[in-house]
Amino acid sequence: MTPKIARFLADRQPATPCLVLDVDRVEENFRALAAALPLAQIYYAVKANPAAPVLERLVQLDSRFDAASFEEIEFCLAVGARADAISFGNTIKKGSAISAAHAAGVSMFAFDSAEELEKLAVHAPGARVYCRILVENAGADWPLSRKFGTTIETAKDLMIRAGEMGLDPFGLSFHVGSQQTSTASYEAAIGRVGMLFTDLKEAGVNVRMVNLGGGFPVRYSSEVPEIDQFGDAIMTAMTRHFGNALPEMVIEPGRFVVGDAGVVQAEVVLVTRKSKDDPIRWVYLDIGRFGGLAETEGEAIKYRITTPHDGGQTGPVAIAGPTCDGADIMYEKSNYRMPLALACGDRVELLATGAYVTTYASQRFNGFAPLAEYYV
Repeated sequence: MTPKIARFLADRQPATPCLVLDVDRVEENFRALAAALPLAQIYYAVKANPAAPVLERLVQLDSRFDAASFEEIEFCLAVGARADAISFGNTIKKGSAISAAHAAGVSMFAFDSAEELEKLAVHAPGARVYCRILVENAGADWPLSRKFGTTIETAKDLMIRAGEMGLDPFGLSFHVGSQQTSTASYEAAIGRVGMLFTDLKEAGVNVRMVNLGGGFPVRYSSEVPEIDQFGDAIMTAMTRHFGNALPEMVIEPGRFVVGDAGVVQAEVVLVTRKSKDDPIRWVYLDIGRFGGLAETEGEAIKYRITTPHDGGQTGPVAIAGPTCDGADIMYEKSNYRMPLALACGDRVELLATGAYVTTYASQRFNGFAPLAEYYV
């Protein structure tokens, strides 16, 4: 928690649940990433947190933007981003969305199938396109390897076909999974892309960009490698596989830029045991999986939680949300422990919740209002 967030919570004591995000911390993270990978163009993944104050600060820092929908493109344009600084990075797009983005001036689009390529040729003629390949997501807390990407062999055929269809076969992309804690995953993926890059060059395709995706981690309940370690590993692998003829490099960070800039404050609604001799207490908060904590599915993302009683004696807990839905359980198997003094009405903080929380929040499921947001 940054000092600005702590002061805001102390002075304002806002109703819970709420997110408080320090925009200065966003800038610090952006600059740290730019320093770790100075040869890469940063395209902020808007889906992580599309709030106008975040996008405005990033525009001031000359960030580019990775958009998942035409609506996200509109968010960026509304705060002053240039259309030519936006990539339509979703490989699954309606023809109408492609056409609207192209008309707005967006010129770079992702694809991973022949059918999507055909839509791009119709609705965004002459656009720069890049093909997403399948790579391993080992080491990622939130894998992305099944839904997106295609094989190396298919990617080669599609990139050749893109040029034949009047599109510009600009580059190749991959994503090693969100909250990726292993630098080896980037190194292996760069090796696969490097071989395909060479094959395409030999086939006469003017490919000239590698999009390394995002995935850079933030600290939740466990330590993670520093961003400099990822930068060093990536640049070593790029040099090994491309030599001095480095292609244009693109990265699409989301979580790393905004994750630890935000804190969710919540209220304890109930603390109870299922039976009087049960060692496990159930702690129910006024935010749960449907209130924005969707990444706790499968107990994948393990947020750190602070309480007013930290430092006292603790015991094992299960942690759940407030809704009348049996799936609204965040942690039951991850060995969370909380102070024995914790009681109904206490306020707790879930740290590093600046990414993928506000946009996952449901619209009044069980009547609960969407998560309140404050940007300081």
